[in-house]
Amino acid sequence: MNTKRYFLEIAYKGTHYHGWQFQNNAVSVQETIEKAISILLRTTVSIVGSGRTDTGVHASQQFAHFDFVGDLDEFDFLKKINSLLPRDIAIYSLKEVKAEAHSRFDAQWRSYVYKITLRKTPFEGELSWHYFRPLDLEKMNEAAALLVPHQDFECFSKVKTDVSHFGCKIKEAYWEQNGHELLFHITANRFLRGMVRAIVGTLADVGEGKLSKSGFQAVLDSRDRNQAGSSAPAKGLYLCQVSYPRHIFI
Repeated sequence: MNTKRYFLEIAYKGTHYHGWQFQNNAVSVQETIEKAISILLRTTVSIVGSGRTDTGVHASQQFAHFDFVGDLDEFDFLKKINSLLPRDIAIYSLKEVKAEAHSRFDAQWRSYVYKITLRKTPFEGELSWHYFRPLDLEKMNEAAALLVPHQDFECFSKVKTDVSHFGCKIKEAYWEQNGHELLFHITANRFLRGMVRAIVGTLADVGEGKLSKSGFQAVLDSRDRNQAGSSAPAKGLYLCQVSYPRHIFI
């Protein structure tokens, strides 16, 4: 029987995990899912994610692929795997893909949303950033628009990172308000480590009046992480969509 490749659509609350990627001395989302699949399929299974999320970051849509010798029924698999997984991780779908399909390298666009709440809430304490001071949404959107034509985002990258370049193509970046909640939406072909949280923290400085639109442009041009603002807390960040070409699916 031939080996087949499957894509998993995953969601998780990252509060109690040390990020997506497997770590030797801490519990990760990847490790937790791999253990559950290995128990279910009675063989050691490794999964490859579409990207890494940091400690405490959530995902409403993440993808990963794995290989298995045999046919898997989606309904049966989902019923059993979700009973094995903890309550803060869920598998939404299982799809067979072409043998060469890759969850990370075939991803065309990745989208994140960051949630800020402007008032204390007993329900979203672990899932959003409570911001105590007023923020000017119009100024934040004017500054966010500067991200789209820009190409080098070294100023928003963690200093110690193993990437070969800092180029990203940002498709959209904007804020919207929904009642007492501010939502920052950003879509790009790739993201650097800590990039979205650094952008949000710096845009919050713009919203407070600590940084002007021209000052935000100067941060972009500086390629210096020290010129940008502090990173926003991980708890407000969600990986929310990963887009793939249709031809990789069977």
